[in-house]
Amino acid sequence: MGKGKSLVLGILAGGTVSAAVALLSTPESGSSIRNRVKEQSIELNGLLNKLKTDGLQLKNQITETSKEGAVLVKELTQEMKNSVEEWKKTVEPHQENIHDYLEQIEVSLKELEDKAKN
Repeated sequence: MGKGKSLVLGILAGGTVSAAVALLSTPESGSSIRNRVKEQSIELNGLLNKLKTDGLQLKNQITETSKEGAVLVKELTQEMKNSVEEWKKTVEPHQENIHDYLEQIEVSLKELEDKAKN
């Protein structure tokens, strides 16, 4: 017999012996164990259903939050555009005045340079 076959037979024999020992050494009766396993499977099933429900609620909440976030970003972007446009409208007339004032200063500086040269 090859090493692989003897290993498989050893595992099967060990599993069978340990299962028999476990069944013979349990302090409870078979019906008690079956009832406990049944109760635990019901609890596990309830837990899985709760996790599924909570997961769906979380998914829906994330979806709703992302939609609200998209609307909020869109509104904020529009408000920023409006603010920039208003700022431009406010600054433009002053910008021309500042430009005119700078030109006057430049002319005055040239006149001072000409007087300083003479």
